[in-house]
Amino acid sequence: MINRKARQTTIIFALLLLTSFASAVVAQTRPKVEPLPKLLTVREQQAVRERWLKKRLDTMLLPMMRQQKIQMWIVTNEEFHAEPVVHHIAPAIPYVGRRDFFIFADRGGDKLDRIALVRYPEEHLKSFFEVLNPPGRDIAATLRKVVEERNPKTIALNIGGTRGATNGLSFEAHKFLTETLGSEYSGRFVPAAPLIVEYMDTRLPEELEFYRTAVEITDILTQRAFSNEVITPGKTTVGDVRWWFLQQVNNLGLDVWFQPDLRIQRQNQQPGTTQQFLSVAEESTLIQRGDVIHIDCGINYLGLSTDWQKMGYVLREGEKDAPEGLKKALSNTNRLQDALFTHIKPGATGSEVYDATMADMKNQGIEAMIYSHSVGTQGHALGASIDFRRPTTGVSPGAPLEPPFREGSYTSIELNTSTPVAEWGGQKVTIMMEDDAYLTKDGMKWFRPRQTAFYLIK
Repeated sequence: MINRKARQTTIIFALLLLTSFASAVVAQTRPKVEPLPKLLTVREQQAVRERWLKKRLDTMLLPMMRQQKIQMWIVTNEEFHAEPVVHHIAPAIPYVGRRDFFIFADRGGDKLDRIALVRYPEEHLKSFFEVLNPPGRDIAATLRKVVEERNPKTIALNIGGTRGATNGLSFEAHKFLTETLGSEYSGRFVPAAPLIVEYMDTRLPEELEFYRTAVEITDILTQRAFSNEVITPGKTTVGDVRWWFLQQVNNLGLDVWFQPDLRIQRQNQQPGTTQQFLSVAEESTLIQRGDVIHIDCGINYLGLSTDWQKMGYVLREGEKDAPEGLKKALSNTNRLQDALFTHIKPGATGSEVYDATMADMKNQGIEAMIYSHSVGTQGHALGASIDFRRPTTGVSPGAPLEPPFREGSYTSIELNTSTPVAEWGGQKVTIMMEDDAYLTKDGMKWFRPRQTAFYLIK
């Protein structure tokens, strides 16, 4: 009896050890998602952004204005109609005056005149501007006096561009400026669009590691969204994933610049399309086993925006990995990324890069689509792009359609390939990826390692 009990105890102990060992192996082989990085407090964020602003206004803006032959730049901000440029040329605080003016004037010296003509003289403005705060009835006369004292040959206004960030001046604000300054000065108005493009597309070296943190947050949240922490096959909907992501961003005290989108591809089901792209899945759609899932998302941190797309696969019963055909499809998109990187150099134009990369894909027999764009100050930022939807008009007569690639600039490498998958009966599967990268003298570099395998949901 004792020997039988001893044998039973030994067997139970061995089974416990085996179970413990198996659990340890699973824990070691299962990829772990990194913890989120520590973020700066609101106060610390403001201090960082104001350091960046000081450098921009002290060292960058004057030579840029001279390059563009601009002697005065007037940025107008209106209540409930925020000018996109304002938080990058003035402290990132709320401006709620009926109509505020930020004026930069080149008087030939080594420093710009910087004047803030505002309804509410906030303390932070005083570190960057001479603050003028006349009664509302005197604003027009004060503005005219500022202009007359400097008598600029050119006055740039935020007009003349093809993008929202370059033409933020409203019709009523333009009318006010025209009537206030009269024909003598309104005849000197010129578009600020080329200046805005250069200013907004020029990144500071100090911004890089903070932007890397923003990308890291986006990456980690995306990996968590495409895991069993969030998704239970057959129970979780597209809306569940979308709102989980939005809640996590909100919990961090951050926000998004667009609604995160999810797309689903299924065997024997042709996905819908919107224009040239796969349609976004409805929030009520259940995520099922065998689905190829895709997320497109981006966050804002420190006045910088990320843009990010990743792919997941929901394992079928008995599967431990995605089918080989799907893995080949994903590797084709990696090959497209590699080809694109070989052609992006400082000074290259988006059209040149696009043509060279698509020629590479044709030679490799890969069906590809490229729609990469500048990123940083906005998610769809000003700067060079590589896009099959090429612009047809410039910012002004004789101006280039867009600037070439600048060393130090950030680009969202957004693209896809479509590949027939044998396991799906030859049905094409589109692998969409988007990763943020930055340009060095030696070429493009990723902020975070790119995706080279599906995120697997069990």
